[in-house]
Parts: sequence; C-alpha cells; structure tokens
Amino acid sequence: MRKTTPLVLAALLAGRLTPALAQNTPDENNPNADAPFVRHLRPDRPGQTITAGVLRAGEFQLETGFQRYAPSSGASLSSNVTTLRIGFFNSMELRVTQPYVFGTSGTAAIGGERPALRPDLVGWAPLTVGTKLMLTPDRASRFQATLLFEAALPGTGATGVRQAKLAPGGRLLLSQQLGQRAVLEGNFGFSQQGLTVTDALKGQYLGSLALTAPLGDKAGYFAEGYGRGRDQVTTGATAGFYYRPWTGLRFDATVGRILSGLGAGATTVGAGLAFRLGGNTQ
Repeated sequence: MRKTTPLVLAALLAGRLTPALAQNTPDENNPNADAPFVRHLRPDRPGQTITAGVLRAGEFQLETGFQRYAPSSGASLSSNVTTLRIGFFNSMELRVTQPYVFGTSGTAAIGGERPALRPDLVGWAPLTVGTKLMLTPDRASRFQATLLFEAALPGTGATGVRQAKLAPGGRLLLSQQLGQRAVLEGNFGFSQQGLTVTDALKGQYLGSLALTAPLGDKAGYFAEGYGRGRDQVTTGATAGFYYRPWTGLRFDATVGRILSGLGAGATTVGAGLAFRLGGNTQ
C-alpha cells in the first residue's frame, strides 16, 4: 500500500494539471480574448488597407463588393472584387482574389478597389493568389503584425489584360486595437510586374492607414488615407459605414476620392459584404 500511494497521488495530480496545461495558450489566457474586436469578423475590405487578422484553421470567409468609378472627365465604370479566404494553419491563411470590370473594351477602367487605370481593362482581371502569415503569437493581442504575400498569375483573366509574367507583391500589415471595438490598421508594401531586377525598379510602393470604430454594438464607420506609386504617387481617401447584424456577417457602404496622381479628381462609390463560416458566436 505504501508503494502504491505515491503513484495514486501522482496520477491524481496529473489529472488535475492536464486540463490546465492543455488550455495554457496565449489566446485563452489573454483577458482580451472575449473583446468584440477579437470575436467579430474582420474583413479585408473595403479600401486599400488589408487587416492584420488571420483566420483560424477551418474557417472560411467570403468577401465581395461592387464599386462605381467616376473620373473627372470621361465614362464611369463599375467593377467587382471577390476574395475567398481559408484558414489553413493556426497562424496562416490562403486567399484567392478575382476582380471583374464591367464595360465595353476601349473605355477608361479601374481595377476594383485597388486602382489601376487601363483603357483595355474590361472583363476578368488576372487571378491573384496569396497567403497571410501571422508574426505575433497571440491573435487576441491588442497589437498584431502579419505578412501578406500574393501574386497575380500569368495567363489568367480576359484576353486584353492577361499578363505574361508573374506579378508578385508583399505587405507588412500592422494593427493596434483601440478600446474594445476600434482598430487602427496600417499597410506598408511593394508590388512589381515580373521577377527581374528591371521589373523591381519599376515596381510600386504602397502605404495606407485606416481607422475602424464603432457606432453602437452593430454599426460603425471606416476612414482611410493611402498613397501608392513610385515616380508619380497616387493618393486618395475612403470613408464609409458598416453594419454587422451578427458576428459572422458584415455589410459596408463607402465613398472615396483620388486626390492626386493617376486618376486625380475621380470619385468612387461602393458597397459590399463579408461572410464567415466557422468561429461565429453571438
């Protein structure tokens, strides 16, 4: 009996410690884990800024929106951008984006919510695939940092806009939670058409800063400023409202203006939605 008693005590102690150790993760130990900012859907739309949020493994998120682009002179044009996001590992997600531009070939066009004026950009734009990699270990932390890598695939899209080269790009995504629901997001990135040094010398830089803040429990507003380009920098601003009827569904409506550079004076009006499967709680 004396020989078995320490074993029994050890077994009982292990039984009590195991659940605690199994739950000893940064997310579960963080008092911020139940904040609405953490639980609610965080879409990468609207605007130029992509959030630092990464989906959990097994989560799926669909984001789509329409935008009307009206230049200071010339014909207006409508476009749609749809992104499918899939949580792959706990700190990684895969994503596929497919823009479509409505209109007649030969009219001035814009590539969805990430302006790229092209006179022949009508129909399906090149398919873009990418991944997000979370750098901060705790997805419930008030400060988050993530890397985004993506590339437009050659040979995809309508005949007039297909690319012969891979067009890669990358961004550092930063976010700082403000209070229980608001967040300040910043992007710093670079993209190029092709893989050579010459292509890199013609690449474009991107910088943006966006604020998303609540107006009550289910609604809020969005405001953003951005700049992109190299020799000639295009700057602009976007603002709008969102409505979230429940945790995994959000609608938005925005208006924007290109302030300088390519397309200066143009205005944009947009509306869209984001929907998440998995991880939704009221």
